[in-house]
Amino acid sequence: MADSLGVPDTAPDAIARLRALDVCAVSDALDILGLPGATVGLAPMWPSPNTVAGRVRTVKAGPRAAAGPTTHIASPAVASAHPDDVIVIDNHGRTDVSCWGGLLAEAAVAAGIAGVVVDGACRDVPECAGLDLPLFAKAAVPVSARGRIVQEEMDVPVQIRGVRVCSGDLVVADRNGVVFVAAEHARSVIALAERIAARETAMAIAVRAGRSIVEVMHDSQFPAVTAEETP
Repeated sequence: MADSLGVPDTAPDAIARLRALDVCAVSDALDILGLPGATVGLAPMWPSPNTVAGRVRTVKAGPRAAAGPTTHIASPAVASAHPDDVIVIDNHGRTDVSCWGGLLAEAAVAAGIAGVVVDGACRDVPECAGLDLPLFAKAAVPVSARGRIVQEEMDVPVQIRGVRVCSGDLVVADRNGVVFVAAEHARSVIALAERIAARETAMAIAVRAGRSIVEVMHDSQFPAVTAEETP
């Protein structure tokens, strides 16, 4: 099923379950299942305390090639977004020009957008923090996009730090970084990540109770989670 823009729907319970996890558990689940999705090089631009999870809306940016009117990067995606969407901008990792700023952040919060991920640079970080809008990127720079880069497409497959990402996929982000989960694998990845998190909680309880970390880390005491019996 898809919404009026053709973006696949994502079950709200999947997003809620991801918010109860962390990026490391989801990354470990992807590893076990042999799936891509974990990224390297994206970090929170301000220390948002909570795990961010939501449905991806993609935006592809690129150099301005001609004179004349252009689409301001991400503005159509923000204007058409639904609550729990996460705007994901592919600017090919460029850190010499921003493709997200304060006015977009104001509109994003009004739309209920859960966060923003930029493979590139952003600006107006204090404004995003003041609005409580989680923002993940490679860097923050003061340089405006105006006259330099434009929006090429939206809701198309993009590459974020080498990971193929589509609108309708899931994303989870926290202070550890950013991980994407393809929509078709969401059920399996989330179920496995929940098992991983439960195992690590049990191990932490054992350490706090005085058990040796050598013993606790041994798989005979807390068997490693595998892909078996994962839906």
